[in-house]
Amino acid sequence: MTKVLWILLVVLAGALLPIQAGLNTKMGKVIESPVWASLISFAVGTLAMLTYAGITKQGFNLAEFRNIPAHTWVAGVLGAFYVTTIVLAFPRLGPALTFGLVVAGQLFISLVLDHFNILVQVQHSINIYRVVGVLLIIAGVVIIRSF
Repeated sequence: MTKVLWILLVVLAGALLPIQAGLNTKMGKVIESPVWASLISFAVGTLAMLTYAGITKQGFNLAEFRNIPAHTWVAGVLGAFYVTTIVLAFPRLGPALTFGLVVAGQLFISLVLDHFNILVQVQHSINIYRVVGVLLIIAGVVIIRSF
């Protein structure tokens, strides 16, 4: 795929997050449990990924399954923490502030991961432009919160 197509897909994925949060929040209110709404969301997502893997005939090396580093399993816990936190925060903060804070957090930790070459393929040092970019996002969050 071309870089432009990947950029469009990532923008679409980001645009869908507030919709997912709103739907999960609505489900949580209907069933009176945001935690169960998160669990149901993960179950539906699991079924969707199994379906996609089956349709596209995705395989994996079962022999290497036991060689997966133990620390990488934390990713599932992080996903559950993220979705559940968003389901709980969304009705209290609203979509703009919730996702403004999400983006600020993502950019901050991304700068750290990039700079220290953690979990990335290519290292990118922190520089003034990157710091100013994150500060502008944080300023945007403050403005959203203030008005």
